[in-house]
Amino acid sequence: MRRHEVGAISTDRDAENGWEVAHPLGGTSLGGVRMAGFRDRAAAGLYMRVLPQPTVVVVIERGGNPVTVESATGHQPMRSLVAPLSPGPARIRGERIECVEVCLSPRAAYALVGVSPRELDGSVTALEDLWGRHERRLREQLTDAKTWQERLALTDEFLRKRAAGAPSMSPEVAAAWDTIVARRGRIRVGDLAASSGWSRKRLWSRFSAQIGLTPKRAAMLVRFDHAARALCAGESASDVALACGYADQPHLHRDVLALAGCTPGALASSTTSAH
Repeated sequence: MRRHEVGAISTDRDAENGWEVAHPLGGTSLGGVRMAGFRDRAAAGLYMRVLPQPTVVVVIERGGNPVTVESATGHQPMRSLVAPLSPGPARIRGERIECVEVCLSPRAAYALVGVSPRELDGSVTALEDLWGRHERRLREQLTDAKTWQERLALTDEFLRKRAAGAPSMSPEVAAAWDTIVARRGRIRVGDLAASSGWSRKRLWSRFSAQIGLTPKRAAMLVRFDHAARALCAGESASDVALACGYADQPHLHRDVLALAGCTPGALASSTTSAH
């Protein structure tokens, strides 16, 4: 199974590698929300590393086959899950996967996930623990739906209803995140604070509460995301370090090890090879 995007479930699979992929016609009704439906037509199974990325990933199973999340705390079966921005070292294993994947920007996640990002505790979490009966009801509706477009429309409607009356991220925090993304993680926290009009301490506190990471860690994550994509595309570690703003190749090595739990070489091979 070849993957070109790092995250919980890749959105790049196609018929050539045995995955049926469906995208919503006309997009989604909410900003900062992307979704797709996946089915393992070849029954090849799934075994993949969960990597940090600048989106919160929600996976809602509909085929009756839960996945197993393998982490430092053990192996836990989950019918649906949410992976935060920095989920910690973990792998997902599953057979005959059929699911809807929703990728949320931090701003959308703050409104839709239903808990403070801090409460996710940097780990992959069962979605039922967060949404309760609403998760079970949505999963039942997805199972009963006959087509991918119907399933994606049901998911979109569900999220739109959750967004009504949901809390909004403060404009200063949203602007700071957008700046980090636009600068590809290459910005100092002091400059972020100055542009927000807040003190460094206040930005650190509000940003951490609403994003789930400190501004420094968020910048590190965004830079890592660009580096990981380049490494998985076959670029050398030395070229990636230079292009992504690392001081040198050992700096890249340290960041990849801290965020992905592996070396740059292992990261590239584990996200582009068959399992």
